[in-house]
Amino acid sequence: MALAPDGTQFELSGPADAPVVVLIHGLGLSQECWQWTTPALKDSYRVLTYNLYGHGGSSAPPEAPSLSLFSNQLASLLDHCDINRAVIGGFSLGGMIARRFAQDTPDRAQALIILHSPHKRSDSAQTAILKRVDQAREIGPSSTVEAALERWFTDAFRATNPKMMETVHGWVTANKKSIYHTIYRVLASGIDEIVAPDPPISCPALVITGDEDYGNGPEMAQAIAAEILNSKAVILKGLRHMALAEDPDAVNRPLLAFLDTLSLAP
Repeated sequence: MALAPDGTQFELSGPADAPVVVLIHGLGLSQECWQWTTPALKDSYRVLTYNLYGHGGSSAPPEAPSLSLFSNQLASLLDHCDINRAVIGGFSLGGMIARRFAQDTPDRAQALIILHSPHKRSDSAQTAILKRVDQAREIGPSSTVEAALERWFTDAFRATNPKMMETVHGWVTANKKSIYHTIYRVLASGIDEIVAPDPPISCPALVITGDEDYGNGPEMAQAIAAEILNSKAVILKGLRHMALAEDPDAVNRPLLAFLDTLSLAP
């Protein structure tokens, strides 16, 4: 683990002369959530994982959190690592940041991998997520984590993998109450600035979700893909939000197949 000048904690692994894949975690998690993905990539790609401001060992947000702030964090990290272009992958909030980054710096995003990330919500869904933001502001991350685990993992997996539930529960509840809700609000309210981008994102994109991901479901994945010129949507059967942890192979197979279709240069 290393620390960039702006306080971003990061890890860079894999062959130094290989194409770069950046992986951005979701709200309340950390770069540790990529422990099931990085092993599939690191022999052929240089993998950059890092903690968003306010997460893990990274510094607190230097200003009010926004997609633009997190996009700038990524640009600064790439500069620090002397990386000009990369495939940008993101999970949930990370997928929103990946799209913001591709809009802000289209010359630096070689391709996008968008996992379980939102598109425009219904009025009822938007009301529900804003309620969770308020709960997090008043009580802290512990107020939303139990319901989150139910949305993130299938019932059978939760019942047979208590250690995994403890691990993810610990990641979320480790977040600071004073910061967590401010970033949660970005997940809730930042979507409008990345829906129907003009000009549209033109780099190749893979959009994945689970057919049981009730907050970021197939309709959203297909809507995201429809707005990106060269994209493909993949819907995973019988999986929810954290498919990357519940069934890594189900995510890694289409991810690697997508990367194999690209003509990537280091």
